[in-house]
Amino acid sequence: MERKHSVWVVDDEPNGFEVIELLLRREGYHLTYFSSGKDVLNELASSLPDVILLDVMMPEIDGIETCRRIKANSNYKPIPIIIVTALDSKEDLARSLAAGADDFLTKPINGVELRARVRSMLRIKQQYDALQASVNLRRDLSKLVVEDIRQPMSTVLLGSHLLLQSNLDAKDKERAEMVHAAGLEIDSIINGLLRLAKMESGKLILNPVEVDLNELVEVVVENFQAITNSKQIQLIAKLPQQGRWLTIDAELFHRLFDNLISNAIQSSPTHGIITLEINYPEESVRKAIIRVTDEGVGISKNLQQSIFTQYESGSLISGTSQIGLNLAFCKMVAEAHGGIITIEDNQPQGAVVIVEI
Repeated sequence: MERKHSVWVVDDEPNGFEVIELLLRREGYHLTYFSSGKDVLNELASSLPDVILLDVMMPEIDGIETCRRIKANSNYKPIPIIIVTALDSKEDLARSLAAGADDFLTKPINGVELRARVRSMLRIKQQYDALQASVNLRRDLSKLVVEDIRQPMSTVLLGSHLLLQSNLDAKDKERAEMVHAAGLEIDSIINGLLRLAKMESGKLILNPVEVDLNELVEVVVENFQAITNSKQIQLIAKLPQQGRWLTIDAELFHRLFDNLISNAIQSSPTHGIITLEINYPEESVRKAIIRVTDEGVGISKNLQQSIFTQYESGSLISGTSQIGLNLAFCKMVAEAHGGIITIEDNQPQGAVVIVEI
């Protein structure tokens, strides 16, 4: 049996609900009446409707403020809201739309218009729900694939480690080292994907500790020296003489630095320079500003925001592709610490990724 669409009507005057109930009677909706904005806000914690018809003129919390509070909550934001008012002015329309309303009806309500607008909002809600279900399915499938890969990858790492402990000739040892290094890199990507999934689901628990950010950067830069030397790229750390102890998740920030430098290496030409710079602003709400600058071809303006999404990719240099997974992870780490991440153009060429925490 098909579920009835749920329509909530919020109006301090019972007559207003009775009119709407009469006009929508033949549509087969499940109608619920609320006499105040406060009541509907309380009810949202336990159930969600398909559409809300919200009267403007109400005591305590008016309809526009109720709409603003509903749309401010990410869990309730997708619910279509139709503002209903006896005030027919462009100012009321502008205030309603600014508060996040999806549509607008004026009293006295016309039955044909009401039914058409509710149907339109229901179509939008159904499309959103279908899209969200598709995104969730893709995320769940990705997580399953990653978890399936993890076990055989552990076997590869163990096998290559045991080979390195045996008496191999120089050539075979070099090959085993290559396999082990590639395995460690894949294992790091797998762990990053799993952490990203936890962050998206809100299940990641931060383990904040006191960390000297200068020392952490020095360790990360040292770990990349062999790679940058082999690619003839110069990696420079510009750090203040005096470091600063910050309360952060050290493991997540180590991964954040790894991702930013790896991306910069991938996009850098031979003999390019990568600079990792940290500043500690004295008079600012920010405790640290991190800049990673490269001399590649840069990231186009239209990708500088979308590149932070998990499945976005953009061509940075000929023959390579930059997957948005690394930067999506960096964005989540920054935001989990109350910070932000942005991208700017480097002059004369390249990109600057800025993390502020």
